[in-house]
Amino acid sequence: MTRLQTEFRRLYLPRATAAAVTDPDQDGLIDGQGEVRALVLELARPADWELLSRVWKGVQTDLDLPAPAIAVSGTDGLQLWFSLSEPPGLAPALAFLDALRCRYLPEVAAPRVRLLPEVDAAGMPVRHARPVPALDERTGNWSAFVAPDLAPLFAETPWLDLPPGDDGQASLLGRLASIDPPAFAAALARLQPSAPPAPAVHPIPAPVDPDPAPTSRPPGAAPSEPERFLLAVMNDETVPLALRIEAARALLPRRADR
Repeated sequence: MTRLQTEFRRLYLPRATAAAVTDPDQDGLIDGQGEVRALVLELARPADWELLSRVWKGVQTDLDLPAPAIAVSGTDGLQLWFSLSEPPGLAPALAFLDALRCRYLPEVAAPRVRLLPEVDAAGMPVRHARPVPALDERTGNWSAFVAPDLAPLFAETPWLDLPPGDDGQASLLGRLASIDPPAFAAALARLQPSAPPAPAVHPIPAPVDPDPAPTSRPPGAAPSEPERFLLAVMNDETVPLALRIEAARALLPRRADR
């Protein structure tokens, strides 16, 4: 076993030594129980690293996860390879990838993004990414793991014309770590959309009567300022009679309360 094979197995292959290989091209990324340790998010047509780097940076800065490997697909896309130390179950694994897509690539058209493994109608994994590096026999191009600073160079041509060196590929993988179960669970929880805040409850003020009824005062108490004004109007012979009558009417309820 080469150093590259050792590193690839350490990061991405199921732990079981008797893993079922459903497709020789997949190199056992899916085990006999449908579990996976490798999760791949691919952005294609075009292979825009400026967009995909949001995910690569975000999982490290926002979610405190180890960096995923970066790969050119050998055809038309750039890939992020996430390594899990233990299979989390297929549903949480796919939920994680979809949450990353929603968080960091919300405006990208769905056909440009692939989340791997893919599942059938029964929810069983049927297709995973091809191992990297690998030759695309149709074009003669190679997939390969690449360093972050080189990823932007492959936007137009996400492949290598020649096979990458095993030592260089092994060195890139050797720097990577797997996501452990507690970190995966914490990241998945952070990625879930937060519940909308409950509407603030404000006390409803009591209605204010625009023309409140006059309050009574104890017998013998001095008239209030409004009463003194009305009395002055009513007793002023120079004021038009109609206004004096209105002042008297206004005083009637007040007098009745005394």
